[in-house]
Amino acid sequence: AIGEIVLVVIGILIALQINNWNERQQDLAKEQAILKQLQSEYKSNLTQLDEKILMRNEAMVACNNILQQIDDPEKIDEQSLLSALITIARDPTFDPIQNDIIGSEKIRLIRNDSLVRMLSNWSSEVYQVQEIEVDFRKYRTETIFTCYNRLGLTRNMNNNLWKDGYTPTEALDKAYNYKFTINPSKKDLNLETVLQDVELEGIVSQIITYHQIANIQSTTLRERIINMLSIIEGEIE
Repeated sequence: AIGEIVLVVIGILIALQINNWNERQQDLAKEQAILKQLQSEYKSNLTQLDEKILMRNEAMVACNNILQQIDDPEKIDEQSLLSALITIARDPTFDPIQNDIIGSEKIRLIRNDSLVRMLSNWSSEVYQVQEIEVDFRKYRTETIFTCYNRLGLTRNMNNNLWKDGYTPTEALDKAYNYKFTINPSKKDLNLETVLQDVELEGIVSQIITYHQIANIQSTTLRERIINMLSIIEGEIE
């Protein structure tokens, strides 16, 4: 009887070990699936973030172009000026893929503590970039476009944008060139008078500050993504 009891106990222990092993294997498989999902998402986030950084850099170059023409009216180039005014008014908003891992049971499946910590801090770090972008979006709507309309620039700017074809940096289909004609305004547009506008000059310099701060934050965020992708790659079997 004692022998039978011992055999039963051994059998139960073996069954428990097998069950625990099966659960561990299932958890490992789930972790691998989560890591591959994170890898795909953060690669997409990195691509999008790089596009936004590029858009801001292009805007700052355009701002300097406008300021040079303001400082030296003899070098006014209408095509260059109108293109620059469109470029500085673009909205480079970072909108990363949001996952449901943080705050869910899935987070316990990730064994790498450094990765868990980075994922936990991700939302707050993204917010620091988006906070600046929200301010700029409001400034763009309420100040930049209002100034353009007051100066009578808007129609000519948009005609200049589309007449030869345009593919936005953030376009989903970057192979397609969008082209149509608005035609310039028949009203007289004196660019020398436009460039003498004090508000426009202030707006251009303010845009540089907005984008420079946003890019400083975005560069830090970019390093976070690269570090996370490096850890994830090392954890994927």
